[in-house]
Amino acid sequence: MSHSRRRPPRRSRFGIPPDDLWDYAALPKRRAGRPPKHDLSDWTVTDDWPERIPVTDAEVDVFEAWFGDLFDELFGPCR
Repeated sequence: MSHSRRRPPRRSRFGIPPDDLWDYAALPKRRAGRPPKHDLSDWTVTDDWPERIPVTDAEVDVFEAWFGDLFDELFGPCR
């Protein structure tokens, strides 16, 4: 009969959770050491979408169903 080995309890890799769990927009603290491979501050974002984007009637219906109240608030009710 073989004896089963006891495994040590697993430890959380994430450490202590933050006090404010809603503060998800805060940037993580920089750690000492080597800089990241890609410095995101040098990146640029370009918009290569066409000027006009085709939209089907079904897609418009979905947006009106989900966001109709918001659209009415922003742009006024339909005439």
